[in-house]
Amino acid sequence: QVQLVESGGGLVQAGDSLRLSCAASGRTFSSYSMGWFRQAPGKEREFVAAISWRGGSTYYTDSVKGRFTISRDNTKNTVYLQMNSLKPEDSAIYYCASPRTPYYTGPQRRVDEYTYWGQGTQVTVSS
Repeated sequence: QVQLVESGGGLVQAGDSLRLSCAASGRTFSSYSMGWFRQAPGKEREFVAAISWRGGSTYYTDSVKGRFTISRDNTKNTVYLQMNSLKPEDSAIYYCASPRTPYYTGPQRRVDEYTYWGQGTQVTVSS
């Protein structure tokens, strides 16, 4: 079965950086787009970033553009989220996700476009 395992979260100060990783297994990683979402306490899960199956296209929510970078290494079955200039409002549990359908082109920003989810990793940014 498909498994997604996130790592790299932690407690940092505003302005610091973190790199999240998501290791995938259970199917051909390179055939599927990947996404990162986050959920803060009392809020709905929201889209952060996505990357196409080949890695040639990336998409971001406006609040992280210029600060976060999504990338993937298909040789390691891993997707990354480099987060720079972190702000307290970035604090949340971060989840990676993957859709059911391979070779999908175009942005996938909705929670219901993804079938498989990791367990999440906590990111806390202090002011």
